[in-house]
Amino acid sequence: MPKVCLYFELHQPYRLEDINVFDIGNNIGYFEDRGDEINRVVFQKVANKSYVPMLNLLKKLVYEYPDFKFTFSASGIFLEQALHYSPIVIDLLKSLVKSGQVEVLAETYHHSLAALYSKSEFEVQLKEHEKLVKEIFGVLPRVFRNTELIYSNDIAQLVENLGYLGTLTEAVDRYLDNRPRTQIFAGKTVNKIPLMLKHAQLSDDIAFRFSDTHWKMYPLTVEKYLDWFGSYSENDYINLFMDFETFGEHQWKDTGIFEFFAHFVKQSLNNNSTEFVTPTEIFKRYQNSTIDRDSLPVYDVPEPISWADVDRDLTAWRDNDFQYDTLRLIYDLEKEVLETKNQEIIRDWRRLQTSDHFYYMCIKWFEDGDVHAYFSPYKSPYEAYSRYSIVLADLRERMI
Repeated sequence: MPKVCLYFELHQPYRLEDINVFDIGNNIGYFEDRGDEINRVVFQKVANKSYVPMLNLLKKLVYEYPDFKFTFSASGIFLEQALHYSPIVIDLLKSLVKSGQVEVLAETYHHSLAALYSKSEFEVQLKEHEKLVKEIFGVLPRVFRNTELIYSNDIAQLVENLGYLGTLTEAVDRYLDNRPRTQIFAGKTVNKIPLMLKHAQLSDDIAFRFSDTHWKMYPLTVEKYLDWFGSYSENDYINLFMDFETFGEHQWKDTGIFEFFAHFVKQSLNNNSTEFVTPTEIFKRYQNSTIDRDSLPVYDVPEPISWADVDRDLTAWRDNDFQYDTLRLIYDLEKEVLETKNQEIIRDWRRLQTSDHFYYMCIKWFEDGDVHAYFSPYKSPYEAYSRYSIVLADLRERMI
C-alpha cells in the first residue's frame, strides 16, 4: 500500500485598511481595524466555515484512529490573528499536536518572499516562527516548507544550512524529466537535502475540482479516489498538499467535503489501502546517512518554482511592473528600517512583505486570473497597487 502524506497550510494575511494619499504623514494604522474591522471579520468568518469544523473533524479522527497522521504549518501572522480573533482555533490545534500524531512545519513568519530577496531577513523570519511555534505548541519544527512551496536549488541550500531535515515543494514536470513524483528526491545541495513533492493531480482533485460539476470525473467518491491509489506501491509517497481552507471555504460544507474527507480516512485505514506518514518520520531516515542520500534522485531546480497557477512559477507574484516595483522597494528598505530600531516600523515593514499583497496585483487573465480575483479583497490589481504604494510612501515618511 502507498504512503500518504497529508499536509495543510494555514494562513491569513493582514489586509490593508482603506488608506488614501491624504492619510500620509497622519500617523495612520495600516492593518489595525478602523471601522470595517476587515481582518477580524474575515478571520472569524473563515474560522466558522472552515477552521473550527475541520479541526474538530481532524481531532475526532486522530483520537479514533491511532494510525491517522497529518501535518500542518501556520504562518506567524495566522497564529497572531487566531490568538486575537478566534482562540478556539489555537486550542484545537494544541490538542491535535498534543496527540503525537500531528507534525508542525517551519515556514516564514510573515508568509513572505524573503528567500528570493534577503537571506538575512529569511533567517530572521524562520527564527521568529520557530519561537512562536515553540511557545504555543511546545515543539520545534524540524522540516521546512517555504511560502507557496517556492523552491529552487539556492533556496534548498539556505534551508539545508539552517539544519532542517528536509523540505516540501511542488513537482514540476519540466524539472522531473519523466520521473515519478511519488518518490523521495534530493535537492541539488552540498548534503543533498531530502525533498517530498506534491502530487498535484490528486491534491487538486480535492482542493479545486471536488465540486466542479463540469469535471469529467464528477462526482468524486472515496471509492473512486482510492481506486486511483491502487496503481501505486508501498514504495510510493502520495503527497497531498493543500490549503486548509479547502475544507469549508473553497469547497463549501454543502458540497459534502467534510463527509468525503472523514470517509477517505476511515476507508484508507479500515481497508489497509494506505499508510499515513509525516515528513519527519520519512526524512529522519536520511539524517545521518550520506550513503542513503546519495541514492536519491536529484531534483535540479535552477529557477524558482511554486504551487501556484498553471505554470507553477513565480508569475503569481512577480510578473508585471506593479509587482516588480513594490517588491524592489520593500526589500530595498531593509537596512534603513532595521536601523530605526523602531519596533512598530519594523513590524509594519515585515507585514508588508506578506506575499498576498503582491498576489493581489497580478494581472493574469483566463483561469489563473479568475483564481486571483477570487482571493483578492480589491476591485482590481490597480487598486491593490495604489493602496500598497500609499502605505509604502507613508512608511518612508515615518523613517525621516
